[in-house]
Amino acid sequence: MSTTFSSLSEDLNSPILPPSSKTSNETEKICIDEMLEKYCGEFGKWQLKHFILTSLAWALEAFHTMVMIFADREPDWKCVEGMECSANGSVCDMASSSWQWVAGEGASTVSEWSLICGDKFKIGLVQALFFAGCMIGAGVFGHLSDSSLGRKGSLIVVCALNTIFGCLTAFSPNYWIYVLLRLLTGFSTGGVGLCAFVLATEPIGPSKRGMAGMSTFYFFSSGIAILSGIAYTFQTWRTLYIVSSIPSILYIILVLPFISESPRWYLVRGRINEATTLMSTIASFNGKHLPDGVVLALDEEVSNSKKSTSDLEYNLISYVENKDAQVGSIIDVIRYPVTRIRLFLAIALNFLASVVYYGLSLNVTNLETNLYMNVLLNAVAEMPAFTITAVLLDRFGRKPLTIGTMWFSGFFCLLGSFMGNVGVWKVIKLVCGVLGIFGMAGTYNLLFIYTSELFPTVVRNAALGSATQAAQMGAILAPFVVVLGSWLPFGVFAVCGILGGMFAFYLPETLNMPLYDTFNGLEAGLA
Repeated sequence: MSTTFSSLSEDLNSPILPPSSKTSNETEKICIDEMLEKYCGEFGKWQLKHFILTSLAWALEAFHTMVMIFADREPDWKCVEGMECSANGSVCDMASSSWQWVAGEGASTVSEWSLICGDKFKIGLVQALFFAGCMIGAGVFGHLSDSSLGRKGSLIVVCALNTIFGCLTAFSPNYWIYVLLRLLTGFSTGGVGLCAFVLATEPIGPSKRGMAGMSTFYFFSSGIAILSGIAYTFQTWRTLYIVSSIPSILYIILVLPFISESPRWYLVRGRINEATTLMSTIASFNGKHLPDGVVLALDEEVSNSKKSTSDLEYNLISYVENKDAQVGSIIDVIRYPVTRIRLFLAIALNFLASVVYYGLSLNVTNLETNLYMNVLLNAVAEMPAFTITAVLLDRFGRKPLTIGTMWFSGFFCLLGSFMGNVGVWKVIKLVCGVLGIFGMAGTYNLLFIYTSELFPTVVRNAALGSATQAAQMGAILAPFVVVLGSWLPFGVFAVCGILGGMFAFYLPETLNMPLYDTFNGLEAGLA
């Protein structure tokens, strides 16, 4: 018996298979990130082309989101010749026969269905329900993009639905059908940016992914700027909905055939051959070569292959971490005091930032200036905000930048609340609005990164998802703030910006801090 155990011990220290022409050294099992770094290139010509083509979908999201600014605007009106009417008064105080819309009833939904005076709240309602649809759609298509449809398949579906719902909206026979179709458009629009962001950034290497992710916001702002030109050209709301929806079907026909599915989705679905073929294509397009013997594998497979079976301590730690990763949920975030406080603050910041960002975007209808030029200025103002935030992010840190951008926006919103809508004051109010959205656009960009760094890996997606839901709730509230009047919305936005900066004081700085994987690691790091 002892001889048998001795032989078994010797066998355990020997190769399982005899030496052959293909040794273990000739096979390399690596994950996608490592393959990108070593063989394919992290951000070469292939990734650049793929990133631009995929991120164009953000412009489509801007079309369907911001079209309401023009479609639901209150057009100019004039007194009917020969009738008693005051051009400086309110139509609510006049007989309906004494005034008329300058561009006719078909200029906007407001003029066609008389959404004025006591019915003005209906403008805010339809816009709020659009964002409610976005919140639902983001959850549904987020799940589908991870499972059966994939990233590219989900992007095809949401763009097709946007085309259908957007064009049908143009034929709405009454207000309530219009509300329903805007809700459905919001449902499909909620998945556009999400699917495009993931599909665009997943084939990019780890050191370039963060900067590329922040760059997607440029496409959204560019979409708003283009939309202002489209709306200026097509100034009836029904035509505008058709023209702004057609690019979604053109994107499916002309762009999506040149976009590849994510190799990560192929891999997690067990389609290793497709994933490996795509990685080989990326390497070849980038002027590199994927050598023979390299095997693509999931992160955990690579990790397990590198472990020593005799290292019991390492296996025990890994087991505990994997166990935590499996049960991590929003309940766990709330259960731990440190992450509970961070979650509440992150939810508050995302909610307040969203109220201001979407509120200022929609509030251009209250400024009594050139609507098309104002929307264009707001869109252009966002772009340098993204650049400045990206440059200053690693220099000053997340916390000071969050406080600074929110207070910057809050200050100019407060200043704008004191400005009237006549003469030079109207111009100053316009400038205050542009500077307000400049600051909050930087915050909105920053919070996505800051929030993800505040929580350990086992609950990072759950916490980020809750913060995103809070942002959608802020977007739902924003239209109701806009319909409050002329000066009051600016006051509300000022309070949100200043209060948000105060909340940020209670968050820790995450600059140059490690991304902790577990709650125990986070607590040990704080000790």
